[in-house]
Amino acid sequence: MPAGKSNRPDIRARRLPDNEIEDNFGDMHPPLSRSEALIEADRCYFCYDAPCTTACPTGIDIPGFIQKIRSDNIKGSARTILQENIMGGMCARVCPTEVLCEEACVRNAHEEKPVRIGLLQRYATDPVYKEDIRLFHRGPESGKKVAVVGAGPAGLSCAHRLSVLGHSVVVFDRNSKPGGLNEYGIAAYKTVHDFAQREAQWILDIGGIELRNDSVLGEDVTLASLIDDFDAVFLGIGLGDVNRLGIDNEDIEGVIDAVDYIAKLRQARDKGSLPVARRIVVIGGGMTAIDIAVQSKRLGAEIVDIVYRRGPGQMGASGYEQGFAQTSGVTIRHWARPVRILGEKFVTGVEFERTMLDDNGKLIGTGEKSTIEADVVFRAVGQLLGSDLPESAAASLKMHNGKLSVSGDRKTSIDGVWAGGDCVAGGDDLTVTAVQDGKVAAHSIDRYLRGE
Repeated sequence: MPAGKSNRPDIRARRLPDNEIEDNFGDMHPPLSRSEALIEADRCYFCYDAPCTTACPTGIDIPGFIQKIRSDNIKGSARTILQENIMGGMCARVCPTEVLCEEACVRNAHEEKPVRIGLLQRYATDPVYKEDIRLFHRGPESGKKVAVVGAGPAGLSCAHRLSVLGHSVVVFDRNSKPGGLNEYGIAAYKTVHDFAQREAQWILDIGGIELRNDSVLGEDVTLASLIDDFDAVFLGIGLGDVNRLGIDNEDIEGVIDAVDYIAKLRQARDKGSLPVARRIVVIGGGMTAIDIAVQSKRLGAEIVDIVYRRGPGQMGASGYEQGFAQTSGVTIRHWARPVRILGEKFVTGVEFERTMLDDNGKLIGTGEKSTIEADVVFRAVGQLLGSDLPESAAASLKMHNGKLSVSGDRKTSIDGVWAGGDCVAGGDDLTVTAVQDGKVAAHSIDRYLRGE
């Protein structure tokens, strides 16, 4: 469609029957039955110095928890998982096991399929939330009080471990529900039946943790006041702003931040009520790009293209996720970067330039142009710290590439302040890594508060 054509874009709700949408947003990976779990557990070699455990960012004893499944000790298996990763239930659903523990599985070396570690982890942990099994208890009161900013994976992990260690915690979160990206930013078919809230509530129910929702850093509380009022502070504020494309015509109707739409979809009780375009272009190559593209197809979009400036090997999304998108009807186009949004009052398409690497490995444009028609363009080109950390606070914290610099034990440049999760430099923006950050920081804070 040429730029400037006056026909309105084809965007509407109810592109598919309600029952089809319900099926499309059912559980992506149905849980294993007992017999299936026992068969799968029997495939584990129970390696000494298991490479799967080494590959897990939280260091879960994977052969240990699988062995307990074999002996029908499901509660013990769950404890083995959750003592290292308190969000083991969510990570069993969303962790890219195909490039972490399962990729490291020694069965891969024998050209076999790896043990399905993620599904076994879910089998062990699901009963904990379903039956509200208490595996951990609050430690003896230390008399110390810690502020945690952000109720996402890093913040909840830190708060829970601090409570186990006997410290009191107040969690401040800008949203009306805890969970962070687990609640607002993950594809709806990966975590169904309000699981993110059930897991978050189970974590908070240990006691000693006060949750203050709708509390924004820089508006309702300041970093300076938290430092004054608490014995230590942990920042798990995530990434609040979305990168722009930086191209002509980017602000016209129909250019949408993918993370905003995903959040609306996650919170919608009636997913069919959300308007979806017939033709969609997603710009980006990470998990957000995959999630918005696949969910758009499942809402009834007819044509969905993901366009990425480099090759498949450089995409942030794993090869498994890329393949999943393609088998879901999404087209992935590589080696193209957007140069202009087409349209006057609203989007009609995107103009791209073909890209390549020069002799020095630098990405350059070839001058060759092409266009893709679109009713909606989703931006999915990464997020940045932005307004979640006010300038007054950012000025006193050491930064690296737009994120917070932290030491190995997650200390920031300010004494008494730690940070973890997506807001810190050097991370990989995974739930499992954020959980580990919170856990490591909690133990460092504990040593600090005890004068060690």
